[in-house]
Amino acid sequence: MTSTTTRITKRRLSDDVREQLAQLIESGTLRPGDLLPSERELMDSLGVGRPAIREAMQALARAGLIEIRHGERARVAVPSLGRMVDQVSETMKHVLVNSPASLENLKEARVTFEAEMARVAALRHSPADVERLEEIVAAQEAALSDSPAFRRLDGRFHREIAAISGNPIWTALSDALFRWLNDFHVDLVSVPGLEQLTLAEHRQIILAIASGHPDRAAAAMIEHLSRANDLYRRANLRTG
Repeated sequence: MTSTTTRITKRRLSDDVREQLAQLIESGTLRPGDLLPSERELMDSLGVGRPAIREAMQALARAGLIEIRHGERARVAVPSLGRMVDQVSETMKHVLVNSPASLENLKEARVTFEAEMARVAALRHSPADVERLEEIVAAQEAALSDSPAFRRLDGRFHREIAAISGNPIWTALSDALFRWLNDFHVDLVSVPGLEQLTLAEHRQIILAIASGHPDRAAAAMIEHLSRANDLYRRANLRTG
């Protein structure tokens, strides 16, 4: 036997079951909302035991292809961008905690993304959109003494700007970027004592969007995120 050979590993029955069920879903034979066959039906049709069926079901649920509710038969999951973000979040948490370079990349990606969302918002906004942004900032100001609420509204502010695009993928991505930083590196989205700066910059962004000038809106967003990052770092040094 040469050194180029690799050890052959035995496939688990649950892998075969998972692949067969996934093929039914991906081919459209089973549609979103459809009930899957019962465990007994799958055991009989596939010729495998209950453990293999349950392992396959759990794997499909983790992949977001099916939903499992206690006391009910599993059903094909309805596609959801929010569910996709939830599934990625655990992996992202591991990456951000253990890779400083990945954190820097995420921060850079967020600035680029948010600047483009502000640019698009300046071109596509309606008076109602601007009014919603102003209401969020007013709610933030009322929540100055409640840091968790203030941060939630901060994320909502950026999400609403992305929503002006009319593209739900951008909205979900805005949610994800803010959530990952808030959940895993909260110091990058909020530092006590800088809330008034956040409010002032949010108002500047709203004015730039309402003016209908995309470059001005993008510049206001970049200034907000970049200056905030610098101030957050300095605040952390002082508190440290």
